[in-house]
Amino acid sequence: MKKGILLVNLGSPDSPTPKDVKTYLGEFLMDERVIDIPLVARTALVKGIILKTRPKASAAAYKKIWWDEGSPLIVISERLKKKVQDKVDYPVALAMRYGSMTIKKGIQELVDQGVDEVFLIPLYPQFAMATTETILVLAEELRAEHFPNIKIEHLPAFYNKPDYIAVLSDAIKNSLEDKQLDHILFSYHGIPERHIKKSDVTQSHCKLDGSCCVTPSKAHEFCYKHQCLEVTRLVAERLGLEAGTYSTSFQSRLGFDPWLLPYTDRTIERLGLEGIKNMAIVTPAFVSDCLETLEEIAMEGKELFHEVGGKEFTTVPCLNDDEPWAALLAKWIKAWADKSVSV
Repeated sequence: MKKGILLVNLGSPDSPTPKDVKTYLGEFLMDERVIDIPLVARTALVKGIILKTRPKASAAAYKKIWWDEGSPLIVISERLKKKVQDKVDYPVALAMRYGSMTIKKGIQELVDQGVDEVFLIPLYPQFAMATTETILVLAEELRAEHFPNIKIEHLPAFYNKPDYIAVLSDAIKNSLEDKQLDHILFSYHGIPERHIKKSDVTQSHCKLDGSCCVTPSKAHEFCYKHQCLEVTRLVAERLGLEAGTYSTSFQSRLGFDPWLLPYTDRTIERLGLEGIKNMAIVTPAFVSDCLETLEEIAMEGKELFHEVGGKEFTTVPCLNDDEPWAALLAKWIKAWADKSVSV
């Protein structure tokens, strides 16, 4: 069998115009694993309300961070793909869960090169319904319908892999080595609390009571909140951060349902009001800088911090196409290709 690699990230509008943003948001928000309510209600919410009001504002936000080469997330992902391709002997393709760079096109690109065994790498350190799961479900549907003769395996969530924690920690350390900081905030993308319970394979462990995430359970294999908290713990341990000098929060909530707490914007506000003058913010749910990091955090978060008395607000870049990150992906690919080695 000929092996090939498919890197998959979230996606992006084709341009920062209301029309293209509306198309992108429509596909994204109509995904039943993103807004997990009945189809009729989801359609009414997304097409009846959100897509009539949000595209213009979102397009304005995208314009603030758009590069000459295109969407930052797409450009960065393409750079990463090239670096990985230079390090492995297998064809590497890039796809997005949403937008015009579809997973179907990515698989087809590999099949056209004779590939019949695909190693799919969701570019998310933590597992969540709205990220990893939706990618894997769609990939299997496409395989069954269009590519029945290929085999697809995937990289599991890598949030706690020592080599990933080492690469992430080193990147944070290098970014902050000349900074005098009062606090480091680890901000992860938020999800509704009900997603945590839906992903609980035990159907009983996840109670969101503050203790279940630190009580060993097989539920942690698919628990987004546990995996986020574990990244913070492992990085803090490796960097030797003292208790009280760092914390975890969750950003980008949507709607009125309960989402994971504490919220990033309110945490930034609280820290500033409590007298924190110099803070850094890390976004380890993302491996590529995007709207949520470049605009929501680096622009809106900074403005909020300054409004409540903060002085220096440092945004740590994502791993992006850093050489150690590309090398680590290549290492995992080679381990997968050698079936005697666990990834």
